[in-house]
Amino acid sequence: MDVAEQTQIVGRIRTDLEALQGTRMKLKANMGRSKIIEREGVLEQTHPALFVVKVDEKRNRTARVSYSYVDVLTGTVELTHPDSGDHVLPWLN
Repeated sequence: MDVAEQTQIVGRIRTDLEALQGTRMKLKANMGRSKIIEREGVLEQTHPALFVVKVDEKRNRTARVSYSYVDVLTGTVELTHPDSGDHVLPWLN
């Protein structure tokens, strides 16, 4: 896959996520060194290079985490529907 294809795919990921703002999703992020974080939250914002998810924490607290669209492209971050477990961007897999 060359750079032009990667750029096009990242653009499509961004466009698809923009349309899903306000949607609840499950987030699975590989943080390296066998550390995997799984959380549920709402896609809050999209920006030119990254997106922000408002995630549920313990004791009714929330936090905001951001990831780049490239993280989704490389599989470092997986986004799925919380109930069905289906991928939010099925065309990417």
